[in-house]
Amino acid sequence: MATSTTKKKTTSKRKTTRRAKPKKKLVIVESPSKAKTIGKFLGRSYKVVASLGHVRDLPKSRMGVDIENDYQPDYISIRGKGDVIKELRKDAKNAKAVYLASDPDREGEAIAWHVSNILKLDDSEKNRVTFNEITKDAVKEAFNEPRTINMDLVDAQQARRVLDRLVGYSISPILWKKVKKGLSAGRVQSVALNLIIQRENEIRNFKPEEYWTIDAEFKHNREKFKAAFFGENGKKVSLKNNDDVQRILGKLDKNKEFTITKVTKRERKRQPQPPFTTSTMQQDANRRLNFRTRKTMMTAQMLYEGIDIKQGAPVGLITYMRTDSTRIASIAKHEVSKFIHEEYGGEYAAVKPIKGKLPEGAQDAHEAIRPTSVFRTPAKMKPYLTNDQYKLYSLIWSRFVASQMTPEVIDTMNVNLQQNNVDFRASGSKVKFAGFTKVYKRGKEKDNLLPELKEGDNAQMISDDPAQHFTQPPARYTEAALIKKLEEDGVGRPSTYAPTLDTIQRRYYVRLVSRHFEPTELGEIVNTIIEKQFPDIVNAKFTADVEDKLDQIEEGKQNWVRVVDSFYQPFSKEVSTAESEVAKIEIKDELAGMDCDICGAPMVVKMGRYGKFYACSRFPECRNTKAIVKDTGITCPKCGQGTVVERKSKKNRVFYGCSRYPDCDFVSWDKPIGRNCPKDGYFLVEKKIKGGTQVVCPNGDYEETPQK
Repeated sequence: MATSTTKKKTTSKRKTTRRAKPKKKLVIVESPSKAKTIGKFLGRSYKVVASLGHVRDLPKSRMGVDIENDYQPDYISIRGKGDVIKELRKDAKNAKAVYLASDPDREGEAIAWHVSNILKLDDSEKNRVTFNEITKDAVKEAFNEPRTINMDLVDAQQARRVLDRLVGYSISPILWKKVKKGLSAGRVQSVALNLIIQRENEIRNFKPEEYWTIDAEFKHNREKFKAAFFGENGKKVSLKNNDDVQRILGKLDKNKEFTITKVTKRERKRQPQPPFTTSTMQQDANRRLNFRTRKTMMTAQMLYEGIDIKQGAPVGLITYMRTDSTRIASIAKHEVSKFIHEEYGGEYAAVKPIKGKLPEGAQDAHEAIRPTSVFRTPAKMKPYLTNDQYKLYSLIWSRFVASQMTPEVIDTMNVNLQQNNVDFRASGSKVKFAGFTKVYKRGKEKDNLLPELKEGDNAQMISDDPAQHFTQPPARYTEAALIKKLEEDGVGRPSTYAPTLDTIQRRYYVRLVSRHFEPTELGEIVNTIIEKQFPDIVNAKFTADVEDKLDQIEEGKQNWVRVVDSFYQPFSKEVSTAESEVAKIEIKDELAGMDCDICGAPMVVKMGRYGKFYACSRFPECRNTKAIVKDTGITCPKCGQGTVVERKSKKNRVFYGCSRYPDCDFVSWDKPIGRNCPKDGYFLVEKKIKGGTQVVCPNGDYEETPQK
């Protein structure tokens, strides 16, 4: 019997184990644009995310500082940041390592410390990464040398935050009780407001003084030139009135020539300025580009964080924009020297470039603001930049290049003309060598040439032009001038100027009129209270001393709790005194001269965030309000029935509309003048231009000679 064995097919399942994805290194920065730029530099093994600025802060609803317990701050998560914090914790949990790469200053160090706290990272871990410019080499080099969080920097920022909170939350309630709700006070903003009001008082108290000048035109060998009266017998004489002028003119014989008694020829050198610090950048951007300080800083932030120039990853075009140093890295010096030699020639490259003097209290922690590569010229970058970015980048680039160039050389000529012991003087100049002005001009510069004159020559006076003048009061502060003054006084630091100027305008303590600060009635009331009750707060020297102590905390030379305590102890006594001494100030409502069209009660003039407006005197029972409009008396060019009135937008910008609105929707940013265009019959408007106004047709085909 045969037996057969059957082989059973056995199927064995292969066990496949999925490889766990390798964990990435997590990098946390402040902004999404910075995260995008850095992410492309670091590659796939890194994940770069943004904290969107601070994640923790003091609570808004209360002081949040434990005065009895060494001024310990009570930090809470910022409202609205819950989802961001949740994602950061999730990413940190799944990360191989966590790096904190916020900006390289006190604020950035504090952000890194707060993020480290919410993620419960080890304080001793070297996870802090800083770089002064966002370029591939700088970022990679920084990640090769991470460090621990610098608690001296954190303490300096913490001390500033606590001091500002103690001042703000102590004085503001007094202002609410005694003046009106919604007011605020702060260390730096109170000094800025006080400076503006001091200047306004100088203007109000200014008494103009009369003085005269005598300009004259002379001729020598058919060549004409101008000179001005200087004095008598070689000594300067001031002309106080017309009698003085007539006395001088009476000494002159119009038929007699003047003698050239002295000719002085000199060569004058004008040195370039050092590269930008934060404050000098803000000042120049305001003067040259008409940029507000906030706009300058926002634009600079974009240039620093990265621009896509279509050459691989986006790249930061400038170095860190919050600095008070004029120092330049040696590699940047070599690069710009090479560029100047290639582009302009060796005679334009400075052998020993000028070194800027650090302002008092400057930390010199970062370089000056400069392009990350001088070979990325503004012309090459223009296609990738917005108009504002291009303007600011051009300013930064040209200032940096100019700082490494040779001086401008000017030939000057001063001529003294005399007749009957009466002296006139003429000055001439001619640029001999352009030097740094080839790149960075300070304004419109023209040669003022004089004829070739020598001692003993004669010149005939052709005409004289006496003119009466009056001394002028000091000018109101522009943003640029106020920042310069704050920096000179040592008040505030680079990061504080923009928010300070923004705050005093938002509170309606000051307003900008033709680019100059004017204090409001409200600002003067607040300043009077602070000046009387808290003299140290508005004392620039005292505030500068506080800034110096904050710098010493940063350097590890001072304990932050002791610094805060030395400030708060005398300050708290002033607060107690102010609460009892300051009388309630009633800002009496001015009658508007009309009745409410809803309830019939008198309307009054009220002060609001954007200025004055009409409101019903029965508020809050009746909430009727009206904008205060200025009637120009010009007939509306659209409907012909109403008149053109001046209004203000929500952003406080003046515009013009019809008094019959909403029945007539005529609106114009420029003021109509009541005449029509001779070409197309469209209404003409008065447009503001530099130095005056000009009448133009909005359609763009007609304009009249500008009015100065």
